[in-house]
Amino acid sequence: MEKHERVLVLDFGGQYNQLIARRVRDLNVYCDLKNCDMTVEEIKAYNPIGIIFTGGPNSVYEESSPHVPAEIFSLGIPVLGICYGCQLIAYTLGGEVTHAQTSEYGKREIRVLKKGALFEGVPARSVSWMSHTDYVSRAPEGFEVLADTEAGTCPVAAFGSAEKKIYGVQFHPEVVHTEYGNLVLKNFLYAVCGVKGDWTMSGFVAEQVRALREKIGDKKVLCAMSGGVDSAVAATLIHKAVGNQLVCVFVDHGLLRKYEADEVMEVFRDKLGMNLIKADAGEVFLERLKGVSDPEKKRKIIGEEFIRTFEKEAKKIGAVDYLVQGTIYPDVIESGKGKSAVIKSHHNVGGLPSVVDFKEIIEPLRDLFKDEVRRVGFELGLPRKVVMRQPFPGPGLAIRIMGEVTKEKLETLRDADFIFRDEIAKAGLDEKIWQYFAVITNSPTVGVMGDFRTYENVIALRAVTSVDAMTADWARIPYDVLEKVSNRIVNEVKHANRIVYDVTSKPPATIEWE
Repeated sequence: MEKHERVLVLDFGGQYNQLIARRVRDLNVYCDLKNCDMTVEEIKAYNPIGIIFTGGPNSVYEESSPHVPAEIFSLGIPVLGICYGCQLIAYTLGGEVTHAQTSEYGKREIRVLKKGALFEGVPARSVSWMSHTDYVSRAPEGFEVLADTEAGTCPVAAFGSAEKKIYGVQFHPEVVHTEYGNLVLKNFLYAVCGVKGDWTMSGFVAEQVRALREKIGDKKVLCAMSGGVDSAVAATLIHKAVGNQLVCVFVDHGLLRKYEADEVMEVFRDKLGMNLIKADAGEVFLERLKGVSDPEKKRKIIGEEFIRTFEKEAKKIGAVDYLVQGTIYPDVIESGKGKSAVIKSHHNVGGLPSVVDFKEIIEPLRDLFKDEVRRVGFELGLPRKVVMRQPFPGPGLAIRIMGEVTKEKLETLRDADFIFRDEIAKAGLDEKIWQYFAVITNSPTVGVMGDFRTYENVIALRAVTSVDAMTADWARIPYDVLEKVSNRIVNEVKHANRIVYDVTSKPPATIEWE
C-alpha cells in the first residue's frame, strides 16, 4: 500500500472497536486497529496523523487494567478517547474517574456546553449512545468540559483542549444510535487532525493493480475460487494486473445454492475472460456424506474432500509462484491480535497451502474491511449479485440440512432457499438483511395436500440483521412477505408442507443452525 495519511486506533478491548476503524475509513482516512500495548517508539515509527483510544471493559483505576505512557500526550499528535479511552485520558492526566452506582447503557440526551472544533455543527441537544459504569467526574487541569447530560448522570460527557488537541467523549460516536456521532468523528479527523482525506477505493484499486503487476512480473499465480465476495474480488484484482498469468480453480462440491455454480462460471470465465477451471465433484462429496448426520463430521469430510479435489487440479497445473488468498482485515486483526498476523488458510478448509507447490502467498485485500471489499468489487465492474452476495458457509448447504445430506433434500432446500431469496429481493430487503436462508430440519410433521396426507420435514426460514456477525438480531420481515414465501414454497417445492420462521437472536443462538 502506498503512503497515506494514517490514523492509529488503539484497541482496549471494547465491542465496537472494529466499527470505529470502519467509520474512520468511511470518512476517507486510512487507519489501523492496533493493540493498546504499542510502545511510544512504535507509535512514533507508525507516524500517525491522529490517535483514537477505543472503549473497553476495564476500570482505569485498577492496576491490572491497560494503560498508556503519559508521554503519548506530549508527542504533539491529536488524541481522541472514546468511553474507556476518554476515562484513560482523564485518569492519566490528573482528572478523576468515579464508579457509578448504576450503569448507564442506551440512548441519553447530551448537552453541548462549548462547541469548539469537536462539536462544530452539532446541535445544543442531541441523542448519544452510552455504555459505561465508570465516568469522568472531573476533567484534568487545563481541559474544558465540552458536554454533559441534562440528567446529571454524566457531568463530563466530553472534555478537551484545543491547544493540546486532546479530547475525550464518554459516549460512542461510532454507533448509529448517536445522532451526530459521524460528525464528531469527522470534526476530529478534519478540523483537529487536519487530514485531507486521501483514502478512496478507486485510488486503492489503481495502487494495488500497479503494485501487483510490479511484484508478479511474468510469474504464474493460482487462486482457489469459492464464488464468495472475498475470493471473487481478490481474483479480479489479480486478473486486472496480470491477466492469464492467473489460474483460478473452482471446486463445485455440489452444495452451493441454486444457479450459483453456473453464475460463477458465467461471470468470471465467460464475461471477464479469466482462466477458470471448474472441478465438478458433487457426486463424490455426496457419496462421502452418505449416512453422516453429525455437523462436525460433515464439516471435516467436506474440508478433507475439498483439499483432495483441489490438490488433483493443482497437480495438473504444476508449480506456481504465488497463491492468492482472500484474507481481509478482520482476519488479520483476529488472528494477529493487532500484531503481525498468521497466514489464514482458505476459508472453506484448513491446510490448503500445504497441497500447493508455491513460493509465496499474495493477499491483496488484507488491508480492507468487508464493506470496503464490496466497494472495490464495484470499482472493478463486478455485477451487483456477486458483490452483494451474502455470507455463505464453506460447507454450503450441508450444514443447512439437519441429519443426512441426500440429493432429494438438496433439491428441496435449493428450491426453498431460492424462493426465499427471490421474495426478499422483490420486497427490497436484500441489502437491509445481513443473512437470510432456508434450513431443512430433521423433524417431519403431518400435512394435507389436496386429498392426501403428507409427512415431510419442516422447513425453517432464518434471517438476521448484523454489523459483524459477532452478534445478530432476527430480522423483522413483514408478514405479507413471509406469507408469500410460505405459499410459494409449499406450492412450488416438492417435499414441503410446513414453514416456520426462526425468531432467535445471537446470542443465545448462532446464525447458522449447525
